[in-house]
Amino acid sequence: MISTNEFHTGITIELEGEIYNVLEFQHVKPGKGAAFVRTKLKNMRTGSIVDRTFRAGEKVARAHLERREMEFLYRDDDMFHMMDMESYEQIALSAGQIGDGVKYLKENDRLNVLMYGEEVVGVDTPLTVTLKVTEAEPGIKGDTASGATKPATLETGLVVQVPLFVDSGDSIKVDTRTGNYIERA
Repeated sequence: MISTNEFHTGITIELEGEIYNVLEFQHVKPGKGAAFVRTKLKNMRTGSIVDRTFRAGEKVARAHLERREMEFLYRDDDMFHMMDMESYEQIALSAGQIGDGVKYLKENDRLNVLMYGEEVVGVDTPLTVTLKVTEAEPGIKGDTASGATKPATLETGLVVQVPLFVDSGDSIKVDTRTGNYIERA
């Protein structure tokens, strides 16, 4: 059990049979009345975000998540097959379980899978990934002063806006949180 006074961003709790990740919290002490903790919680199973207010000092169950390093082996329609790097056990995850990370996954990538007991509740993708540009229009000479961008299709099928000097065959770094081009790799 953990007190609401000990909340911090990123902690996971179990509440009413669901697992939540604390995205934001604010300890409020009004001039009149008892203190309380206002939180924004993300449901780890469904991805929905809820606002919840707790009394200060209220106890809630802490959910202990295990991070297992896994390697992405291959994709079969909507299923992504992963291999546990310790036990070499293979599991299949749906695109819904992986979330937005499916846009950045290529074979042999390693990522952390969040497990609650034997249930997969989420996937941590790296903050940046290096992907190869498969298709990009050639840049126009002399148009670089305006800081213009063009769409480029990456090896995973993701389309990203890149500077004009990026060509097909180049490798680029992409921020997985925003989906934006960072730099040429």
